[in-house]
Amino acid sequence: MTNIILHDYWRSTASYRVRLVLNLKNIDFELRSVNLLIGEHKQDPYMDQNPMGLVPTLSIGDLHLTQSLAIIDYLDAIYPDPAMVSDDPVERSRTLAQALNIAADIHPINNMAIGNYLKEHFGADQQGVVTWMHHWMKRGFDALEEQAPESGIFGGDVPNLADVCLVPQLYNARRFAMNLGDYPKLARIDMDCANLEAFQKSTPELAKEQG
Repeated sequence: MTNIILHDYWRSTASYRVRLVLNLKNIDFELRSVNLLIGEHKQDPYMDQNPMGLVPTLSIGDLHLTQSLAIIDYLDAIYPDPAMVSDDPVERSRTLAQALNIAADIHPINNMAIGNYLKEHFGADQQGVVTWMHHWMKRGFDALEEQAPESGIFGGDVPNLADVCLVPQLYNARRFAMNLGDYPKLARIDMDCANLEAFQKSTPELAKEQG
């Protein structure tokens, strides 16, 4: 069987999402670190696999898949259990909206490249970048807190795509010292997920050791 290789960076929330799905689906994979801090993502041969120079990339033989949600969609099609989105059109749409709240509206404007751009071209210092990040996380978390279930996780009995996107984003929020006191339901979901083996196997700290 062709090896499945995940090229990731341990602190990348996009990579974190894919690790979670691989572990939730009990898929064997090899982890290969791409060090963003020294620019490995902008060097050959990685750029040949991922022309955007981003992480993660999932490699299966000569197949190189990019963009975390697109990778997860592929994995859901090939390894359908457990499903990350429902077959019910309404539930599927809700889950995708919750996941995209993070993956499209929070994460892209809060990543390292954006922070560096704010510093280099707009004179922001590190505290200014953190203030920027908190603003966009708060905007997304406010909406997700309203949508979160009163008990359990977004996926009900099994984590779904919304849970997979939320947990890495909360990790990032804590990393940048954001006050999460206004989000008790999101904090509960995070704690419930933390008790699951797949989430324990996917932590950034463990990825750093394995990569």
